[in-house]
Amino acid sequence: MTLTELKYIVAVAAERHFGKAAAACHVSQPTLSMGVKRLENELGVILFERSKQDISLTPVGEYIISQAQRVLDESEALKNTARLHSDPLSGPLKLGAIYTIAPYLIPHLIPALVKRAPHMPLLIEEDFTANLRKKLRQGELDVILIALPFDEPGVETQAVYEEPFVALLPQSHELAKSKVMSLETLAENNLLLLGPGHCFRDQVLQACPNCAHDAKSEGSLLKTLEGSSLETIRHMVASGLGVTVLPCTASSLNVGSEALTKTLPLQQPAPKRTVALAWRKGFPRLEAISALRQAILNSPLACADLLKEKQN
Repeated sequence: MTLTELKYIVAVAAERHFGKAAAACHVSQPTLSMGVKRLENELGVILFERSKQDISLTPVGEYIISQAQRVLDESEALKNTARLHSDPLSGPLKLGAIYTIAPYLIPHLIPALVKRAPHMPLLIEEDFTANLRKKLRQGELDVILIALPFDEPGVETQAVYEEPFVALLPQSHELAKSKVMSLETLAENNLLLLGPGHCFRDQVLQACPNCAHDAKSEGSLLKTLEGSSLETIRHMVASGLGVTVLPCTASSLNVGSEALTKTLPLQQPAPKRTVALAWRKGFPRLEAISALRQAILNSPLACADLLKEKQN
């Protein structure tokens, strides 16, 4: 049994595909398949049920994959100990964040983190929650910033801050002089949303079910339009195309078109989201996670409710 073989089976479990797992491990598919088979023979068990359509874990395979990930984490911990001379705040930290958090938090986080851990640079990756989940599980990322709820076996989460949702509309809109906007009024407007795959889109539609208009029925008008990023949507709002909903930390960003838009709070109880850190159980650099969280808590996040009372 080798660490390489353990990496192979963890990759297959994550990808559910031998070819994709081989690509992730930077080896040929026959090499990976032989390594997996060799390990199965040594252990005397079948780890994967193989078919043309799918690859699934056997019950014993699920347990062994979990143990294999722990062994790989411990192996990485040994390397880190030797490399970092027992200093968990020395050396890069691989951080992932969803698209609707990274652009608004990272500029505030970096200065605070540099003060707290000057020898711990961040390797930052933005992606969808589903992709960050997989990369965290495979060890490609050390810690990720996501919105709750987030449930993943073998992963710890800790809330960092909460932020309400706000409405953004053109200055020329008839409701621009209002002090608050209800979800009912929001649903009556041309609403710009992120495309499928963004968890923030799902949270908005969950808070405002009437905002999802049926555009398939005959004679209906498509009122729900989609954008690829919150910033693209913001510019479309500024142009007068419609209204949108933003997390409040995104509403304060100076993007050059702020004079053309108006931010309104949503009627209470306003929908909100909880932003949290997530990392694998057994991750050896818990002090790095703590330093990252403290840096977020010490950053000047406008309108966010920093959950300092819940910190460890």
